This record gives sequence, C-alpha cells and structure tokens, in this order.
Amino acid sequence: MIPIDAFDLKILGALQDDGRLTNQELAEIAGLSASQCSRRRMRLEEEKVIAGYHADLSSEALGFGVIAFIQVGLATHSPDNSKRFRTLVNRIDEIQEAYSLTGDADYVLKAVLRDLKGLSNLVNDVLMPHQSVAHVRSSIVLDRLKESSKLPLKDLKPG
Repeated sequence: MIPIDAFDLKILGALQDDGRLTNQELAEIAGLSASQCSRRRMRLEEEKVIAGYHADLSSEALGFGVIAFIQVGLATHSPDNSKRFRTLVNRIDEIQEAYSLTGDADYVLKAVLRDLKGLSNLVNDVLMPHQSVAHVRSSIVLDRLKESSKLPLKDLKPG
C-alpha cells in the first residue's frame, strides 16, 4: 500500500464519483493547483491505485434483463481442474465477476444475461458439460437493492 494523504483521498473520492473530471475541476475539489493535481493523479495511476477508467453502462437499457448468481462445485480439487475452470470463466463475457469461496460452493459467479434462455444456455450448455464442473446452482436476482464499485475511502487514514 502506498502512502495516501488527504489531498489524494479528495482526488480519489472525486474520481469515484465522476471519472471524467478534468485536472482543473479535480484541482478545485482537492484544493490544489492543476499541475499539482495532475502529478498526483499520474502517481496514483502509475502506482495502480487508480486501476483504470470506464463508462458505466446500463444493463437494463441495453436489454440485459437477468442477473444471476451461480454457485459452482468442482468435480475434483486439483490445480489442473481449477485452472481449466478459471480458463472457462475468463472466456465467457456474460460472467462479470467470479470468486473462489470457502464453504459449500467452490466458486460463485455473477452473470448478466438478456433473458432466462440465456441463463439456461450458460448453465446447461456451457457450465454443466465442462469436465471441471460437478454441480451448479443458480439464483436469479429479483431486485437490485444496491450496486456500487466505490471503495469506502472514509475508512482510510491519511498518512
């Protein structure tokens, strides 16, 4: 972890809210000159504190009406089998997030799909037939209560 001061926290907080801010706009928020702000932003990017910039697309507006969480149990727990599963997951665009877990399931996947047929295809035609997979259980999201990729910067102490 790199040292972060109060100015860096203001910059990071502002960029979490709006990644399109210019250096001048960011400088005004942080209370710095534009050149100081630019240098700090570049350092945060170089240190990978700022991992990237992207457009936040609306899945609903683009016709992706189904979000599902899919629990996967592996057939065997060998390194090769885990690698095969990771390779599979990384080539499926519908899978937005994948996590290795403790507990009953080996992995949980978050998938976004156009409809229930898309979920059925993903589960029955892609995941279940794969040699690394033993069982799959899916849950369909009924209502999204909160969605955020923002980090709780208030919990960081400048220093």
